[in-house]
Amino acid sequence: MTDAKTEILARIRGALHDAPPVPEVERSYRSTSDRPREELVEMLEDRLVDYKAAVHHETPESLPARIAELLGASARYVVPEGLDRSWLPEESGMRRVIVDPNDARAASALGVRELNAVDAVVTSSTVSCAETGTIFLTGRADEGRRAISLVPDHHICVVPLDSVVELIPEALARVEPTAPVTMISGPSATSDIELERVEGVHGPRRLDVVLLG
Repeated sequence: MTDAKTEILARIRGALHDAPPVPEVERSYRSTSDRPREELVEMLEDRLVDYKAAVHHETPESLPARIAELLGASARYVVPEGLDRSWLPEESGMRRVIVDPNDARAASALGVRELNAVDAVVTSSTVSCAETGTIFLTGRADEGRRAISLVPDHHICVVPLDSVVELIPEALARVEPTAPVTMISGPSATSDIELERVEGVHGPRRLDVVLLG
């Protein structure tokens, strides 16, 4: 430990030595839900649409056709290496898939410029909170590195219906505590000083959510 760091920590300890005890936080909020699955899915869709995401309902059989439609005939798109390949349409015409390894140090890992050049990304998701309309990505093999869901301009995110919960505590219970969590609530958007909505500043401008079940 450097002398400067030692001094900084000593000053912090000195400033806190006479601090009052921290009061116990009352946690009386709901942590579980008994809402039926149909209500949760309807709630999630309502929130996502309000956030200007497009929502689609598909089965495993119809999913490849839907993804093909969303991608278009000439898209170059990236997927994480752990994504279920049966979800994807066949390569045809100018449509090509690029598989990105989960390890950013791998020789085949795409850089930011390469990711910026692709048309879209397709990922799965860990869990979705219906109450807030938030989708959680945690870097699992079928979700990939955080960069691939933030750099491309179009994100197609598959949400299995059995991963939809109502409350944030329920969602966090399904998240690995040390995982790199990316929370998505609609396309990336912000407002400038005149309250004009601007999309695509911190992530994809277009978000298609496919509810799979």
